Amino acid sequence: MKTLEGKVALVTGASRGAGKGIALELAAAGAYVYVTGRSVKGNRIGNRPGDIDATLEEIEKEGGRGAAVSCDHTRGGDTEQLISRISSEWGRLDILVNNAWGGNELPIDERPFWEQPLEHWNHMFDSGVHAQLITNYYAIPLMRKCPGGLIIHTTFWDRYNYLGNFYYDLAKDALVRMAYGLSRELRGDGIAVIPLSPGWMRTELVLDSFHTDEAHWQEVEELASTESTRYIGRAASALASNPKVMELSGVPQQAGRLAERYGFTDIDGRVVPVFLMEK
Repeated sequence: MKTLEGKVALVTGASRGAGKGIALELAAAGAYVYVTGRSVKGNRIGNRPGDIDATLEEIEKEGGRGAAVSCDHTRGGDTEQLISRISSEWGRLDILVNNAWGGNELPIDERPFWEQPLEHWNHMFDSGVHAQLITNYYAIPLMRKCPGGLIIHTTFWDRYNYLGNFYYDLAKDALVRMAYGLSRELRGDGIAVIPLSPGWMRTELVLDSFHTDEAHWQEVEELASTESTRYIGRAASALASNPKVMELSGVPQQAGRLAERYGFTDIDGRVVPVFLMEK
């Protein structure tokens, strides 16, 4: 069912991982999806797999529509130009998925804060939290022109349990709090703002670390409880299609819980249980 027909969406950080999975599912539901990132065809950042052009090709192969736009969301000028383009082409923005994230440039381990490199701040806050704040700053005025919009912050959340790494925990909770603050400020505009958490995703980098791929992951015992990146995509699509989504505004959501609520499955037919951390 094309539940998002006529909607315009922007998914940042859509070269790979959660961003790609969400972009594919929003397009499958009928939305026109702008996919952004720094990795483009012929110029992939850090030689990582995937780029925004490949994401768009996959969207179109599945019958969806969209546009790939190179954008560094840490730069206000890049982001402002992107939003101006969306405004001129559509005059509206219904769905914003804030997924830009640069926090995994260094290994994320569980050493004490004072033994961790300070560069974690630059990667997680400048390239993650700040990038999402900038995108909100330029996108919200356009979104306010049409009631009933949705902003999603992809983050990681498990009932406010400590996530093990000081910088990672601080950054992910900052995204949750940003969503809550915006939910209060945008309540009168009818725009829902929701922090959305996946479980353990089989991203391209996770699969590579286990020396496997999406076609063979079931052969790796350690990956038995993982979910595809389309799972969080289906969660995002379900939220965007819910006419009563304002009831959830400001409240952290988990992909596994939303699967139970809305009745969707992962691409292999499973309802993957919510990922819970050990206390």
